[in-house]
Amino acid sequence: MRSALIVGTGAIGTSIALALRAGGVVTHLRDTDATAARTAEEVGAGITAAPAGPVDVAVLAVPPAAVATALAALQREGIARCYTDVAGVKALPEREIEALGCDPTSVAGGHPLVGNGRPGPLAAKPDLFDGCPWALVPTERTADRSLNIVLELVSLCGATPVLLDAERHDRAMALDSHVPHLASVLLGGRLRDAEASALRLAGQELRDVTRGASASPELWAELLSANAAAVADLLEVFAEDARGTAAVLRTPGVPAATALLDLPRRGAQGQTVVPGKYGVPAASLAAVEVVVGDDPKEYAQLLGDVAKTGVSIDDIAIERSAHRGTARISLTVPVAGEPVLVSKLRLRNWPVRGG
Repeated sequence: MRSALIVGTGAIGTSIALALRAGGVVTHLRDTDATAARTAEEVGAGITAAPAGPVDVAVLAVPPAAVATALAALQREGIARCYTDVAGVKALPEREIEALGCDPTSVAGGHPLVGNGRPGPLAAKPDLFDGCPWALVPTERTADRSLNIVLELVSLCGATPVLLDAERHDRAMALDSHVPHLASVLLGGRLRDAEASALRLAGQELRDVTRGASASPELWAELLSANAAAVADLLEVFAEDARGTAAVLRTPGVPAATALLDLPRRGAQGQTVVPGKYGVPAASLAAVEVVVGDDPKEYAQLLGDVAKTGVSIDDIAIERSAHRGTARISLTVPVAGEPVLVSKLRLRNWPVRGG
């Protein structure tokens, strides 16, 4: 791949552009928001000048409802040899692309699975996709040359391709993302009328579960509408589970107690199959907690000492306790590295919980 056009210079589009630029690809940028495109250019994501001829690939980093119309316009322009997108749903764009009579041979749909961070080109990172899954959703009419170019794009971004069809992708998103977000939203909505005394008792578990409720309502309304059938099917299954649990709770006796014990067991069993970050099995990771002073200098000192241990860190979480002036830093590491990290940090007099 020698050249690309990124249409849409938000955080995702600009991150793709930065990754391609790092791989030596000449990257052109286009956005209806001229300021966003110029900002992406200024951070080194590419150039806003139009390409002199067709590029190898055009990436449509636009909302799901805009994919088909944007694709049709780009194909009329003859701007690229193949096209892909990053929309979080696939069946709707696929149907609309067919309805508009677009050339399907040059299209291979895509969806990088990364967390929702800050929006805009200034939030972009060239390593955003490192080790992340990237769904590729070609149709039966997608040409091999088109799929191969998009596979090369995914590789240049450092992601892991996962090939599947549109319906399977959207069902997976309902389970992995859309219904969990709705659960966060529904619980968050219940908090509006909660008593002040109840909210004063709120702990980390409630904050974790409702964190997603603060995401863009407009974005999520579009995603849920576009994947309505798959989300509704799964919600109905969950509703049946909830009603069954409520019935058990209202039935006293030993059978009810046994059923209530089985419920968290099944949940725990299901949770164990969820992979950790970068596809690493969650069971192969361990958490090491260190309580430090709530001071950036102490954070930096701890991370410096962690680096000296040579143990790789998969993830870091910080929970502050402002009234105590402390912070609890949780370091997620490979299981094999846990005893090494604990031992070496204790030698440096850090108060470690783990091992």
